[in-house]
Amino acid sequence: MTLSISDQLAETAAAFDSVAPTYDGPQGNNPLIQRMRDIVWQRIEGLLKGQSTLIDIGCGTGIDAQHFAQLGHHVFATDWSPEMVERAGARANCEPGQITALRVGAQEFDRLASEFKLGPDTIDLSYSNFGPLNCVPDLGHTAASLAAITRPGGYAVFTVIGRYCPWEVAHYVRKRRFTRAKVRFERESTPVGMNGHTIWTRYFTPREFAREWIGDADQWQVEYYESLSLFVPPPYLDKVGEKFPKVFARLVSLDFVTARWPLFRGMGDHFMLVMRRR
Repeated sequence: MTLSISDQLAETAAAFDSVAPTYDGPQGNNPLIQRMRDIVWQRIEGLLKGQSTLIDIGCGTGIDAQHFAQLGHHVFATDWSPEMVERAGARANCEPGQITALRVGAQEFDRLASEFKLGPDTIDLSYSNFGPLNCVPDLGHTAASLAAITRPGGYAVFTVIGRYCPWEVAHYVRKRRFTRAKVRFERESTPVGMNGHTIWTRYFTPREFAREWIGDADQWQVEYYESLSLFVPPPYLDKVGEKFPKVFARLVSLDFVTARWPLFRGMGDHFMLVMRRR
C-alpha cells in the first residue's frame, strides 16, 4: 500500500536526518560530488551580477550556501530535514548576516511569503543541488510559490536526478539487482533506501521536469540544460576513478564535450536545468 504524501515526506526527512551527522563525509561530499558541485557553482556565478539574494532549496549541511555567502551574497538556506537545517545554521554562524537557515520544505514554499515575509522581487536566483526537488510531490506549487518572490529576469538553477543513467543500470545489473536497476524508470514516487530509511523519489527527464514545473502558469522559461556525470560514474562509484585514473580523465573530457549535445544532455546521473523568471 502506497503511503500518503505527508507520510512519504516524513520518511524522507527522517532519512536525511539520519545521515546529517556524517553528510560532509564521502557519502555526501566525495570528489565526484565536488566535481559536479564545481560545475554548478561556475554556472551560477556566471548568472549573478553583484551582490544578490539567493534561495538554496534542500541546502543539506550548507556547503553551497556557505560558498555563495563567502562571495558576498545573502542566502536563504532551506531544507525539510531538521538535522540538516541545524548543521546549515552552524555554517551560518561562521558567515554572520549572510546565511538565513530555515526549516522549510520546497513543498511548502508559500510560507516564505506568508510567514517569513519575503516579498515580490526579493530573490535574484534560486538553486537546488543534487536532487532535493526529486522528493517534491507537486513541482507546480513550488514553482508558483518561488515565482511570487523572484524578480522578473531572475534565475533558477536545479540539478535533478535523471531518468537515464547507463552507469547505474550497468552497476545493478552486474550485481543481479534487477529491480534496483530499473527504479529510475518508475513514473510515480518510488521508495529508495538510504541508511536503513526510505527516500521517496521521483525521476525525470529534463522535459518532464520542465513540463511539470512550468505547467500552465507560464511564469518560467527554460534557458538550457546539460548532463552531469554521463560518462563519469555516479558519486557512489567513486572507486572507479581511483582504480583507473587515466580512463577516468578521458571520461571527464567526454562529459565536458558532450554535456549540451542533443540526446546526451538529457542523460546522466543528474542533469542541470537553468530557467529564467518571465
